[in-house]
Amino acid sequence: QVQLVESGGGSVQPGGSVRLSCVASASTYSRYCLGWFRQVPGKEREGVALVTDNDITAYADSVKGRFIISRDGASRTLYLQMNDLKPEDSAEYYCAQNERIKFDGCRLDPAAFRSWGQGTQVTVSS
Repeated sequence: QVQLVESGGGSVQPGGSVRLSCVASASTYSRYCLGWFRQVPGKEREGVALVTDNDITAYADSVKGRFIISRDGASRTLYLQMNDLKPEDSAEYYCAQNERIKFDGCRLDPAAFRSWGQGTQVTVSS
């Protein structure tokens, strides 16, 4: 069973930047999807960004142009660079992974991911 641990969250002013990290305890799949999701109290978890083993990325419209997702296979680390942060970005951020089916892609949908981290809080306020 793979374990994921997020870090890097905290408080930041609007317009600031934060980089989140997620380290996996092991690499289980040769083909995979890695994603960042966020959730606020009273709302469903929503997709933020994803990256595949073959370096395909996807972003939610709300963060496109501001956030960058990346990965480092050697260290089994997933990153989310968050720039020009807005108050509406405040949420608990989670990383997740699942297997990518051959000849298929990944979906930025929480239901499509099996393994999850514990989350890290990001608060954007002035």
